[in-house]
Amino acid sequence: MQRRDRTKARTWPVGASAGTGALLAWGLTAWTALTDRLRVWARAEAGPGRLLPWTPVAFGAGIALYFAADHEPVAWVAAATAVGFAIGTFLLRRTRAFAPLLLIAAAVAGFATATLKASRVAHPVLITPVYAAKLSGFVEVREERERTDRFVLRVTQMQAARAPPQLERVRLSVKKGKAPAVGSFVTLKARLQPPLQPLQPGGYDFARDLYFQGIAASGFVLGTITVEAPAQSGGWRLRYAAAMQGLRDAIDARIRAALDGDTRAIATALLTGKRDAISTPVNDAMFVSGLGHVLSISGYHMAVVAGVVFFALRALLALIPALTVTFPIKKVAAAAALAAAAFYLLLSGAEVATQRSFLMTAVVLIAVMVDRRAITFRTLALAALIVLAIAPEALVHPSFQMSFAATLGLVALVQIGMPALFAADDSSVASRVALWGGREIALLTLASLVAGLATMPYAAYHFHRITPYGVLSNLAAMPVVSAIVMPAGLLGLVAIPFGLDAPFWRIMEFGIDWMTLVAQWVAALPGAVGRVTAFGPGPLLLATLALVTVGLLRTPLRWSGALGLIGAIVWAALTLQPEVLVAGDGRQVAVRGADGRLRLMQSGADAFRLKQWLAADADSRTPDDASLRVGVSCDADGCVTPLADGRLVALSLRPDGLADDCARAALVVTAAQPPPDCAAQVLGDDDLRTGGTLALRRSGDAPAVFVIEAARPRGHSRPWAEAAADAQGRPASIRRPAPAASEDATPAPQDRTGDD
Repeated sequence: MQRRDRTKARTWPVGASAGTGALLAWGLTAWTALTDRLRVWARAEAGPGRLLPWTPVAFGAGIALYFAADHEPVAWVAAATAVGFAIGTFLLRRTRAFAPLLLIAAAVAGFATATLKASRVAHPVLITPVYAAKLSGFVEVREERERTDRFVLRVTQMQAARAPPQLERVRLSVKKGKAPAVGSFVTLKARLQPPLQPLQPGGYDFARDLYFQGIAASGFVLGTITVEAPAQSGGWRLRYAAAMQGLRDAIDARIRAALDGDTRAIATALLTGKRDAISTPVNDAMFVSGLGHVLSISGYHMAVVAGVVFFALRALLALIPALTVTFPIKKVAAAAALAAAAFYLLLSGAEVATQRSFLMTAVVLIAVMVDRRAITFRTLALAALIVLAIAPEALVHPSFQMSFAATLGLVALVQIGMPALFAADDSSVASRVALWGGREIALLTLASLVAGLATMPYAAYHFHRITPYGVLSNLAAMPVVSAIVMPAGLLGLVAIPFGLDAPFWRIMEFGIDWMTLVAQWVAALPGAVGRVTAFGPGPLLLATLALVTVGLLRTPLRWSGALGLIGAIVWAALTLQPEVLVAGDGRQVAVRGADGRLRLMQSGADAFRLKQWLAADADSRTPDDASLRVGVSCDADGCVTPLADGRLVALSLRPDGLADDCARAALVVTAAQPPPDCAAQVLGDDDLRTGGTLALRRSGDAPAVFVIEAARPRGHSRPWAEAAADAQGRPASIRRPAPAASEDATPAPQDRTGDD
């Protein structure tokens, strides 16, 4: 027995050693096979024609790097660097280093393009309020809104106390129906405010948008507006803007004669791009249901316009047998569709999303005219490069991000999914499914699903919401919009000169009413509002890289993007929400209580800021909800409210209460000078003025200490950001950006919508 036991003891390690060796050999063989397979896939991805779609990705990365800079780059240095990399890439074009050098050169070119664009549009920006200014100038843009109107004034003369240097453009709100006509020269009095800075760290930068539009301030009109004869001409651009606005107004007047309310507003939005008059309930229902993209003229609308013209004209020409044999009717129809798309671009105001849509449509139609394949990733890459070269600031706008993400997904579906979808056998079952439109329904479902999933990260980041029922609403509404609403609208435009347009507006009304009904029904479903807490740009960048990887790669390597998407979701979900939010003016403080929800202390009312804070916290409450004040104690000296751990946060409004607040509270927010022996952590006027909105989170090492994140970090200085105080501590009245070579109004939420 003992010998047998000793034999087993001696033979056991030998067996284990053999098993381990076999396992190691198998693992080595598997690893070698995997690396060989990865090498084969990598070679396939680096094959001919695979580099071009990645070029706009690198170009966009360079633009993103420009917007991430702490201060404004020197334009001539950025341009010279881009030229140097371009020359080096050209000289090394026949070497193995060409591909990585081309992508690096594209990134450097994107950085330089954004820098030069900012230098070209450089203008003064108002940074402190002007309470009474007399302005004269030309009206360049007029917008109709639900309760008020607004317009952009190109200022020719400005008079104000402590007169700041001349501002170039301001955007002013005025009573409903009182906005002057585009092209008119007016004199008025207005109260001006600096462009709105981010309402929370990492939030959307409204001031940056206005800067690239050339707008230096926003405000509202005081008193009446006087229209005068100009002393000088407004230029051809103003005459063109006035002509196009007159055309839009004429179309709106014809629609108004037949329709009213939200139906009229949506019809006008679809045809002219004027979507600001839609009521808030309908507008919210459209976006909650996932139909908001219909309100922003985009690739869908441009494709419908071009498609209707193309197929209608081709069908008419095909009725003449002689032309079908001797005349290239397909190419003629494509040329006519291109002209119609160009007119639609001009009529709708040529916003960035519409420009992208037109470029995509133009490339497709030109490909038809030259007998080339139309819908490819190269088409998308070319459109992206052109848009980013013209307007690099579009990269950080949700409209561009959502538009190209959806288009990338749809192109991938066309090239990858559609061949498999239509490759079914010719069995009787498949034939019956095809006869009843089964494949078309499946394609529409897939298209809605792909576009919705592709745009979801950007909707969650910018608007803090997703649309769980987006596929359902699109399936129910989009066929009606495509087959009834848009064709009827186009026919109505054609019929206006003949006075026969009214029936087409009635047909359009039927389709719009159905779309609105679907939107309101879906928005009322349980869980229709998918609220998402705010997260930083890191998860969004990772999700973008993952989407691009899934879309552009051809081998199974594309599915590595799924890991990136999972990582982005986990990263976003683990983002810690702030314990305290402090407005840049110190008049609003939001504190997270024991129930995990925010409580509000304020000495003024800013409903828009509070609405954005609640949305970023995935909180469904409205700014006037009484529960926001539960647990908040206020008196003449200020307010206090407890944190989740019971410690107090104080908003001190008067110096008399500071001593008591310093003794009792863990955090004090005040514009007054605190006592030198204050035991609390103090956020004073200097912190708020230089940092803007502040977000406070608990420190992991010292939970009793708050880590402060500022909307404008220390040392951050961009042309559209508020200037620092001067040497005497006095803020300047405006910030004038530095020359490029050597020296150093608020959009409404619907202005930031994306589309597909």
